[in-house]
Amino acid sequence: MPSLDQPDQLSAQTAAAPVRLLLIEDDVRLAGLVRDYLAQEYFQVTVQHQGDVAVANFDASSVDIIILDLMLPGMNGLQVCTHLRKTFTGPILILTAKSSDIDHVMGLELGADDFVTKPIEPPVLLARLRALLRRTQTVKNTSDNDVLSFGKLHINLQSHQVILAGEEIDLTTQEFELLSVLARHAGTVLNRDTIYNNIRGI
Repeated sequence: MPSLDQPDQLSAQTAAAPVRLLLIEDDVRLAGLVRDYLAQEYFQVTVQHQGDVAVANFDASSVDIIILDLMLPGMNGLQVCTHLRKTFTGPILILTAKSSDIDHVMGLELGADDFVTKPIEPPVLLARLRALLRRTQTVKNTSDNDVLSFGKLHINLQSHQVILAGEEIDLTTQEFELLSVLARHAGTVLNRDTIYNNIRGI
């Protein structure tokens, strides 16, 4: 017999909008498996199999997160990433069979937020997607006055959270205070006395 709170939980789930995910993957079978698995986890998945077609049909306003393969026909994944980053500010996760450090670095430099190598277990992929979405939502939900952003670096002055290229960076209190002082005075050369005054009031 269902518990009394099940209808409320169900209605809350259906009330929330599904996560709109664009999967750019030329392996038709793999794309189908990923789409079917994520559909069960409340993702609305759109699949593109060619890089150039994905770029031509891309609408940033209809996508929350992207999974991007590197080896694509028409236009490779690194080129696709470059084009999409012109209008898309959400998370991009690169999923590829290539394990080269050069590809990894280039992908991150061109705007990707995470990089996973095939094969990957579906629950692990799901966890990485959810982690990216949480980080993005944290930045979105905080007022502009509380977050300082410099490209891929986001400094939350209220929660003391630092995110660089989608990765949360652990800092000591003193390290965070120093970083926040420098960030608040970006473009200005600070001497030691000014830094000490801002951090310790002396």
